[in-house]
Amino acid sequence: MRDLSAVRQGWGEVERAEARLFCSMTAQESLRQWLQLQQVFEPQLRDTSALFGPERQSALAELQTRLRRLAEWQERHGEPGSVHSEAPTAPAGS
Repeated sequence: MRDLSAVRQGWGEVERAEARLFCSMTAQESLRQWLQLQQVFEPQLRDTSALFGPERQSALAELQTRLRRLAEWQERHGEPGSVHSEAPTAPAGS
């Protein structure tokens, strides 16, 4: 039981380190990381496609939408930015 308790206590530090890593990654680095994970897990993804295929397709469509909005934002502002999954809203008074 002590081992499990030690893991639980150290988990917060793992989560903080993970958050720091993700915040320091560019969109390109994040995409590269995602593609590497996709390659590693491809056999499992194929094996479970009947169960989770539609959910994965939906997630990929959402990712494409977000990446498109990021590219549009970068074109307008000339720098990387934050893209949220919710649709943009019109400014008040428009």
